[in-house]
Amino acid sequence: MTPTALRSTSPGTERPLSTFQTISDSKHAFHKAFTHVIPSLYRRTSDELLVELHLLSHQSDFRVDGLFAVGLRQVFDAFTRGYRPAEHLDPLFDALCTSNGFDPAELKSLSEPLLQAVRGKNLSDVQRWLQKVGEDAPEPLASLFHRAEHSEFYYSRLMAVGLLTLLGEAQGEDCSEPDNLRQIAHDLAESLGFSRSRVEKDLSLYTANIEKMAQAVELMEEAIATERRKRGECQDQASNEVVSNS
Repeated sequence: MTPTALRSTSPGTERPLSTFQTISDSKHAFHKAFTHVIPSLYRRTSDELLVELHLLSHQSDFRVDGLFAVGLRQVFDAFTRGYRPAEHLDPLFDALCTSNGFDPAELKSLSEPLLQAVRGKNLSDVQRWLQKVGEDAPEPLASLFHRAEHSEFYYSRLMAVGLLTLLGEAQGEDCSEPDNLRQIAHDLAESLGFSRSRVEKDLSLYTANIEKMAQAVELMEEAIATERRKRGECQDQASNEVVSNS
């Protein structure tokens, strides 16, 4: 079955959409595209993103844009830290996208110019651009405000994460304080046509889950280090016994 087609980034237009693709179809397409075994710690992340993208692909009011693209990649990167082997990460991301009709190359082409537009800029300038609905902002950033003109657009929590990520790419004293960045994102939500309360809830949950994942990765790495140390000690002991018996 043909995967769901990627929607156009242009407001008010969209590409043909297959309404017949089920979650089973998406999972089948994913496992066909990515044949490697996913470590247990990261299986939930891949499953949840697969389902989330599947549901978004069937929302008629949803439009792919740079903010969504930034947020999707940020969530993927944040929840796959420590993944081994690292060379499987890009194929995994691509499979999650293509199995639901999203084009990973197009997502990259949308996210990178947006990140570049704010990278190294003063945070206060980025705030001002967002508060003034893109006035005087670089084009990739200014185009985000097209959605505010269309009340029917479908919000995704990945857009909120994208907003937070953009703010984090800027420079300024507040950038080093995660709580400050989240507060700024809350304050800017309505300028982008988002519900402030929804953004607050989504970013709070995202932050909490990031902390849990970081702890889990740390425990996993400690367990691996301990196992390697024990294995090394056993090998050393075996070598010493061979020497003493020779």
